[in-house]
Amino acid sequence: MDKSFNIARSLEKQIPFFACKNIILDKEYQKDISRYIYCTKFKTSPYPGSYSQQPLRWIKKSFIIRSVIDSMKSGINKEDNDG
Repeated sequence: MDKSFNIARSLEKQIPFFACKNIILDKEYQKDISRYIYCTKFKTSPYPGSYSQQPLRWIKKSFIIRSVIDSMKSGINKEDNDG
């Protein structure tokens, strides 16, 4: 058994059993994801100012979003290499 545990992948598979997708796919979260992708692609700050001036809530959200995206990419790459 693989000892690495991917919490993002686990949640992705289990959430439909415990919650409505409409709650998980909230417009606010979708807006955050869009903002993150836009800022990453165009190398711009999501809010005016430097890193230290960004809202702490946004910084925490961006780390979570990046972690999930990286996890999904590595899972897709692993599936491609296995198949």
